[in-house]
Amino acid sequence: MNENKIKRNDLLAETIIKNLAKRNMTGYYAHSKAEALQIALSLIPEGSKVGRGGSVSVNEIGLNDALEKGNYQFVNREKLTGEDKRKADLLTYDADVFLASVNAISVDGVLVNIDGNSNRVSALAYGPKKVILIVGMNKVAGDVDAALKRARNEAATTNAQRFGLTTPCTKTGACMNCLSPDTICCQFLFTRYSRHAGRIHVILVNDNLGF
Repeated sequence: MNENKIKRNDLLAETIIKNLAKRNMTGYYAHSKAEALQIALSLIPEGSKVGRGGSVSVNEIGLNDALEKGNYQFVNREKLTGEDKRKADLLTYDADVFLASVNAISVDGVLVNIDGNSNRVSALAYGPKKVILIVGMNKVAGDVDAALKRARNEAATTNAQRFGLTTPCTKTGACMNCLSPDTICCQFLFTRYSRHAGRIHVILVNDNLGF
């Protein structure tokens, strides 16, 4: 990455972390995927019951593999289907730690997420004792409006392609505000403040992660 872009991300991350603190959330900044992995693991005590959402970013920093190999009660929903996946999602609400990412984050620290099944946004809002979010700097938007546009027109449309859905956005590349049975834009969650201090941890990573 260009050194000027790195410097810009360093400064931007510092601003976001300060704004997260105002919202009762804790921010961290990792200069690499490897550093992000170490920060995440430092927040997860051995023996913890760990659940996760459908996050590409969690996989990309190697956290999924590390938990499967380590001394954790890790429920990996990605290896499950049907009723087993539903049971895993329900168990996640009582987890010690929940892992996910965001679709976008504004510079002033608001988290923006769109969900289809809604297991991810519901667990982020309530349930697990601790939430750890892995967020590439590519997901930073200038304000909440820009974050919502990113979530709808970049994250959601790319995920619809990834899941092989037949929504209008898979044909146009842009959100069409559809009511398709296949839509993954069912629930919109704006996390602007955490009532419980020490619950939500956002690890910003100086890399392009997820969608």
